[in-house]
Amino acid sequence: ILPFVSVNQILLLLLVLTVCAILYNRVHQVPSALKNETVDLESPEEMEEEIPVVICAAAGRMGAAIAAISSIYSNTEANVLFYIVGLKTTIPHIRKWIENSKLKEIKFKVVEFNPMVLKGKIRQDASRPELLQPLNFVRFYLPLLIQKHEKVIYLDDDIIVQGDIQELYDTKLAPGHAAAFSDDCDLPSTHEMVRSVGMQNTYMGFLDYRKQAIRDLGISPSTCSFNPGVIVANMTEWKHQRITKQLEKWMQRNVEENLYSSTLGGGVATSPMLIVFHGKYSTINPMWHIRHLGWSPDTHYSERFLQEAKLLHWNGRYKPWDYPSVHTDLWEHWFIPDPSGKFKLTRPDS
Repeated sequence: ILPFVSVNQILLLLLVLTVCAILYNRVHQVPSALKNETVDLESPEEMEEEIPVVICAAAGRMGAAIAAISSIYSNTEANVLFYIVGLKTTIPHIRKWIENSKLKEIKFKVVEFNPMVLKGKIRQDASRPELLQPLNFVRFYLPLLIQKHEKVIYLDDDIIVQGDIQELYDTKLAPGHAAAFSDDCDLPSTHEMVRSVGMQNTYMGFLDYRKQAIRDLGISPSTCSFNPGVIVANMTEWKHQRITKQLEKWMQRNVEENLYSSTLGGGVATSPMLIVFHGKYSTINPMWHIRHLGWSPDTHYSERFLQEAKLLHWNGRYKPWDYPSVHTDLWEHWFIPDPSGKFKLTRPDS
């Protein structure tokens, strides 16, 4: 009887051990599988959702870049990576400003722009010298500055964002289009203001149609222009179509033939883009680029319209950090004072 009992006990023990082993594996494998699944799902997703936003930090107007970045960061849960482009002399200032303010939590890279790439490509024009600043041309060289992203947002510094930047990033670009812009004829609410202050919203305002090279383009002077202060760009198409080389070609031709100048509507940075992208760009939701806030110190939009706007742009001479300017409260809400005290707002009582 004893040997029989021993065999039963052994079999029972083996059964218990087998059950314990199965339970042990189940209990310990579930967290491991979840952990692996989480890593596998999050890594590509995180890469997909990273939104690269390019903003320039120019000397004398760094507060503009700070306010723009602050507004974007405060109004989104998206994974934004800011590319802050500056010249060698300005980079230390903008870095300290960010690192010593509430913006220290943002993800950012500081990129130095070498103005030597513009040598021989800019015709000097004294009427609006600020339009000839090197950083105005950063948008021409996006693929040289941004290496790893397929889609990029470029923003002028004189903007604030009131919506979720994810919406702008989700702008659909048609096949074969390297960029999306805002048409200057897209919002009926701005038409009256455009007419009242003499702004141009056609190619006639940007190109000199007395020049044969411009007439040879076959573009009607009444064609609606677009504003390149807000760009959603496809880097693959940009490189494939050699957009930068095309832009440089028209810059050099302007030096030789004076095809456009800062006395016309958009200075020297808009005109080559109008030529290169004519008929080959997608459009941005109009509420994502409400413009002309800096065109005149006497021009106002309705408060309701401005509240609905996703992005406000003070393009023109009258900037919200200077005086006179309009709707400065909307801009100043996002401004963060310079810890070093170098950048100061210009106000009537200052």
